[in-house]
Amino acid sequence: MLGEEIQNLGLNGPALVIAGRSAVALLAATWQSSLGAAGIAYTVFPFRGECSSAEIARGVTAAKETGARIIIGAGGGKVLDTARAVASDLELPVVNCPTIASSDAPCSALSVVYSEEGVFEQYRIYRRNPDLVLVDTDVIAKSPARFLVAGMGDALATWFEAKVCSDGGVKNMRGGASTRSALALAELCYKTLLADGTAALEALRKKTVTPALERLVEANTLLSGLGFESSGLAAAHAIHNGLTVAPPTHAFMHGEKVAFGVIVQLMLEEQSAAVLEKVLEFSVSVGLPVTFAGIGLDAPGRDTLEQIARRSVAPGETIHNEPFPVRQEMVFEALRAANAAGERFLAL
Repeated sequence: MLGEEIQNLGLNGPALVIAGRSAVALLAATWQSSLGAAGIAYTVFPFRGECSSAEIARGVTAAKETGARIIIGAGGGKVLDTARAVASDLELPVVNCPTIASSDAPCSALSVVYSEEGVFEQYRIYRRNPDLVLVDTDVIAKSPARFLVAGMGDALATWFEAKVCSDGGVKNMRGGASTRSALALAELCYKTLLADGTAALEALRKKTVTPALERLVEANTLLSGLGFESSGLAAAHAIHNGLTVAPPTHAFMHGEKVAFGVIVQLMLEEQSAAVLEKVLEFSVSVGLPVTFAGIGLDAPGRDTLEQIARRSVAPGETIHNEPFPVRQEMVFEALRAANAAGERFLAL
């Protein structure tokens, strides 16, 4: 199907397939048959694990050396972010084939770039979205449950951040205005998580494709991707970026840190107890972190929290899309309040 869909778009090889080890093991035979049947020559570029400037440059070199005319990304969010970056640098079409539903990266026109050590550095915004996003839920159903849960954490932020940006008339990730349709998709994303999250997780644990899993994969990838890109980001993702300065959090996935960032955002905004409880209840039900300990921070000291808070409010950060000025000390207190709320909920 991959080769056929690429042909339907009028695209031709050779292709550079940027893929992680798991994707290669899972899909090597599929690429050989599908791309081979379409007459598309390809070379596999082994992804090293981090979407960094160095990894992007390595991919660009490989694409030039192989004469690639199309870039294919296969794997998780960081692989796909790298594929988009390589394609953008070379002005080539890009096809994304997520093998996990761990983030809203597949459909977006940006990459989250980190240092080699895993510290957030920048968002790279591109002129166009991927030419094709091909999601096979049979493949997703074989992935570890943690990836699907992390995708729910990323998607959980979509509604809360989109609402902030829409209400405040903030420009979206592409510099345009948010639309009612974008906000509606963001809200549908949130409602789908609440309605189907636990059932989808159970289906994945049984390696079974069900309607709930289909809807949840759509929420994690398409709805969340359209919602955040067309409306905007706010505090939750800025908190994620701040958390990356703490090395113990590097073992945790993007969506896991974003999920904790949602709770911090609710604290900053002084959201109602009912909203907070609903988010905590959902998060705990699917296994998302709600405390410092859940993202690797065992009783972090003041210095660590101040570093996180300082990075979260850096100039240009999306936390400044909140409808009030956000200062470092406010984030420091919101971090502590979010952890305390999570600990209280877990103790119930």
